[in-house]
Amino acid sequence: MESTSQTAQQTQTGQTWNASQYAANGRFVADLAKDVVALLAPQSGEHILDLGCGDGALTEQIAATGAVVTGCDASASMLESAKQRGLNTVAADMRSLPFQGEFDAVFSNAALHWVTDLPAVAQSVHRALKPSGRFVAEMGGLGNIAAIRVALQAVMANFGMDAEKDAASRYPSRDEMRGILEDAGFRVTSIELIPRPTMLKSGMAEWLRTFRNGILSKLSETDQQAAIDQTVALLRPALCDADGVWWGDYVRLRFHAVRK
Repeated sequence: MESTSQTAQQTQTGQTWNASQYAANGRFVADLAKDVVALLAPQSGEHILDLGCGDGALTEQIAATGAVVTGCDASASMLESAKQRGLNTVAADMRSLPFQGEFDAVFSNAALHWVTDLPAVAQSVHRALKPSGRFVAEMGGLGNIAAIRVALQAVMANFGMDAEKDAASRYPSRDEMRGILEDAGFRVTSIELIPRPTMLKSGMAEWLRTFRNGILSKLSETDQQAAIDQTVALLRPALCDADGVWWGDYVRLRFHAVRK
């Protein structure tokens, strides 16, 4: 979602976002976005939509280039934080954006994977762009947080829950995402799947509380703690190094596409 941009809470998921919690435990998402921002290459005067802007950390960086940036998110908490940065924001579902040919570029970081209906998102972005406008994004791709998801799936099954279904996330392969974009009317100029082990400075337990709260919140507080402890125990041999540092097994899908 894990994201500044990843924070586009959609009605189909139980995930909720708390801006202060995210700032404490999820700031690495924006910190690691340098390459996708470089791929966007924002220019002064361009009108850019930051899709799933979250608390606006990246939106602010893009605006500093002189681009006219609108931050878009569905989380009231995140949008309030973005507004406090002095950013222009709009609350909207990325599957049905209220724009028609208004933007030179649509940018998104770590947000798209929170929506299972990616074709609807691609079509919505296509409508929002001007002719020859670009769609530049990074999201979770095939294999993203695979170990974490498998461990959580096993633990939540003990509580009668399907963690994968309840997470309502989608991590496509490169070919799958290329097809979705092309079907929506884009010409894909670059798309790559990038393994990126990521240090979790706050630890695995806090990661789970931040990025899987939609699942955990369905349990009582006692069961939540038990589920977290069991998941952490399962993951320790694979994702905690000899120094006690936790790593997330992230795989990112980054693309640049142009509206036909």
